[in-house]
Amino acid sequence: MINKIFESLQSAVADVHDGATVMIGGFGTAGMPSELIDALIEQGARDLTIVNNNAGNGDIGLAALLKAKRVRKIICSFPRQTDSYVFDALYRAGEIELELVPQGNLAERIRAAGAGIGGFFTPTAYGTKLAEGKETRLIDGKHYVLESPLHADFALIKAYKGDRWGNLVYRKTARNFGPIMASAAKTAIVQVSQVVPLGALDPENIVTPGIFVQRVIEVPQAAHAPMPNPHDAAA
Repeated sequence: MINKIFESLQSAVADVHDGATVMIGGFGTAGMPSELIDALIEQGARDLTIVNNNAGNGDIGLAALLKAKRVRKIICSFPRQTDSYVFDALYRAGEIELELVPQGNLAERIRAAGAGIGGFFTPTAYGTKLAEGKETRLIDGKHYVLESPLHADFALIKAYKGDRWGNLVYRKTARNFGPIMASAAKTAIVQVSQVVPLGALDPENIVTPGIFVQRVIEVPQAAHAPMPNPHDAAA
């Protein structure tokens, strides 16, 4: 019987090793697998290479992983924003390496890894510092840059519902990088708000088939919902 359900967050990330490349889903905080990240911090793996859209928000989730100084390098498209002060301080101190990738290229490099594509040509970043050292080619009168696929040892993903086979559905924009990261990693670890019985998910609505998922952990929505604002209650 196929059963990919893990009983705890800790057991799901127990074999993440030092030096691993880890993809982390999320667009800012939307779709960020906060509880899995917290479990990874507790687990203690170091010298990680992280692939994410941005470089953390505030002091939670990915920012907390950076703050714990577990990350050697981050590959992302949007490293600086008003609340990315943890990354900013580490980068200015020379304590973290950054590979900056345009967002479309980032998504396509991840997708290419999952699709088994050895590389692709894109006009994005041609003629800029981001293209230095990369192969370029003139195709039909337009300049292109060769980009390589991005593979990972592990992917940490947040989905809305999943079953014991690992089939997943997402909630609105929380979907973002989850599906392509699941296909690009050797081991996709997914936290879901609800584990449902086989057959409960409409096959037409399944976004990530279970073939791309190795581990599923149920983290009820209430466990990571924002705390109520006491000022709202007073109003």
